[in-house]
Amino acid sequence: LGWKFYDADDYHPLENRKKMAEGIPLTDEDRIPWLCALHDILRREDASRQDTILACSALKKMYRRVLISGASATESNQPQQPGENPALKILFVHLDGPKDIIAGRLEKRRGHFMPPELLKSQFDTLEPPSAPENFITFSVEKSLPEIVLEIESAILRG
Repeated sequence: LGWKFYDADDYHPLENRKKMAEGIPLTDEDRIPWLCALHDILRREDASRQDTILACSALKKMYRRVLISGASATESNQPQQPGENPALKILFVHLDGPKDIIAGRLEKRRGHFMPPELLKSQFDTLEPPSAPENFITFSVEKSLPEIVLEIESAILRG
């Protein structure tokens, strides 16, 4: 697509990386500053009119709100007030599938700070996107090239 790509894992602070490496699940307090930093990246790219893909485990609805609106999303569930920075327009691509398939892929991953043992905590935290969120869902039961083609087609269709 010629879009900029960011992997959110590259932006975790050292404390988060250490915690996960030790098999300790992250809390909301661990994740919110990380998500705010990601929001700032997305806002910068949006300001320069750069289309961007961010690979991120935005597991909860609140996390997705932070990506859209920044730190203000944690302060209230109220809509933005006039004069506030407008929210980013983000299409969330939800990759959905059985825990065993995802676990198998995690087992094959090398050199990553998050051990496969944390997968259960991620499933426990997950709040799948729902209306009125802007999202599309794809199954991870297909091959990676098939998934990428489906996502690319959906994005190009608008």
